[in-house]
Amino acid sequence: MSAAAELAPGLWRWTARHPDWHPGEFGAEVASFALVAGEELLLVDPLLPGDDDGDGPDAVLATLDALAAAAASTTVLITIGYHVRSAEPLRDRYDAPIHGPRTVAGRLGDTKAFTILEPGVPGPGGVVAHAIGRPRRSELPLWLPSHAALAFGDALVTTTAGELRMWCQEPRDEQRIAFYRDRFAPTLAALRDLPARRILTTHGPPILDDGGRHLAAALDAEPWFHHE
Repeated sequence: MSAAAELAPGLWRWTARHPDWHPGEFGAEVASFALVAGEELLLVDPLLPGDDDGDGPDAVLATLDALAAAAASTTVLITIGYHVRSAEPLRDRYDAPIHGPRTVAGRLGDTKAFTILEPGVPGPGGVVAHAIGRPRRSELPLWLPSHAALAFGDALVTTTAGELRMWCQEPRDEQRIAFYRDRFAPTLAALRDLPARRILTTHGPPILDDGGRHLAAALDAEPWFHHE
């Protein structure tokens, strides 16, 4: 668990304990990001640390308060419904609308400040969501042009060996490997054409340079299962 650290100018990351994670240590700690995109502050899949989580939320909030005070507006961006997490407390704290997939709405207590991110339609800070999966997944990877970054919820992770990989959350067998190779990876093909320098993953450390090469390697590799 950590206070927010600046990875590059205007790009911040912090980690917190996943409130509901039990299957093992991988995935128990999740990352959140804050990006300064011109005059806008973008909070991606934010999860505030709990009071008994390291130093608690105060250090992270101190950083976010300063960033929000310097920004003309703040927006919470969600990649997948499961990652609503601290979206509403931060919405209330910074008068920040929430943007994300349709599935986010069912996890909010109040949807008045919620806007559906439609794939291919530019949103706050120039963010563009991308549809993936066949059948289509609820997750929407986010292209963040201000930092040449792609943000993923659960589709891609950085493994314990430091490799970017597609995340298979069930034991791998020939059928699942074929599914990822033949049906899932092709739906991410359009992401290969983006000038991605950075890959921001919720699980595992981010890729901070040469992101396009890492992404291509991940889509060409077999999926990764975190218990192997």
